[in-house]
Amino acid sequence: MNVDYTGRQTTITKKLKTQTEAGLDRISKIIGTGSVHVILTTEKYRHTAELTVQTRNLKLVAACEATDMEMALRDALATLEKQAIRHKKKKTTIKRNAKDGVRQVEVATAEDGSVAVVTRQATKNGISKNGSGRTAVPMLVHSFPSHSPLAEPHLVRSNDGVALRPMTLEEAVKEAAFRDRDVFVFRDHGGQAMVLHRKRDGKMELIEVP
Repeated sequence: MNVDYTGRQTTITKKLKTQTEAGLDRISKIIGTGSVHVILTTEKYRHTAELTVQTRNLKLVAACEATDMEMALRDALATLEKQAIRHKKKKTTIKRNAKDGVRQVEVATAEDGSVAVVTRQATKNGISKNGSGRTAVPMLVHSFPSHSPLAEPHLVRSNDGVALRPMTLEEAVKEAAFRDRDVFVFRDHGGQAMVLHRKRDGKMELIEVP
């Protein structure tokens, strides 16, 4: 990837560049190549690493803060990698070549835990052998048990849902939507801590922290 570095009261050492490029190599294998802007900032004992990855069809942003720059950079790269993997998993349609054309497999999961698989096959000229545009073969695959047991709760350390600078409510709503976060913590220009929470109906709920 094409990487551009910016250091704010921070020296961009060779060790930091090597760490960054190693993490970006893993991410490029998931989403492809693009351009990256790395901003490393030091303020007293606070070290912040902010990375923006821009590809042809995707933009990823991660900002993490730690007691030393290497840890902040490592957390930011890990956050970007998780975002890249999550984006790749959103693709639920699989296409594969067959001898007589292209077969398309679509997978849909029902609320009861069952999985419906529909295949469509077409010849190279877009018409199937029986003259219709496509053939559909519905299949129902049941998983047992239908409701899997709940996994034990675990904690994952992440700063991607926290704003690093004061912002207005409108800016916070846009930032939460841009980062694809259901919970976003920020402070207004008066220093008041606030939490944005996206409810199940899609509406954003504002919680003022006392």
